[in-house]
Amino acid sequence: MRLDKFLKVSRLIKRRTIANEACDAGRVSVNGKVAKASVSVKPGDIIEIGFGTRSVKVEVLSIAETTKKDEAKELFRYL
Repeated sequence: MRLDKFLKVSRLIKRRTIANEACDAGRVSVNGKVAKASVSVKPGDIIEIGFGTRSVKVEVLSIAETTKKDEAKELFRYL
C-alpha cells in the first residue's frame, strides 16, 4: 500500500492530500529514510512523522484498504 494512503486509512493524517504534502516536504520517513508518498509500506515498517516541534513514531502492524474509525488504531502501534 502507498504511504500516503496508509497514513489516511490509519488516521495518522486526516486527508491524503495533507499526507502527500508532508511527504513532499520531507517530514515523513520510513525505516529511517525520508520517503516519498509513493513508497510501499508493509507490516513491520517504522514510520516517523514530524508535526512541527513534535515527532510521532509508529510501527505498521497490518494493512487494510478501508477501516472504520474504531479499527484504525489496530493498524499501527506507537513507539
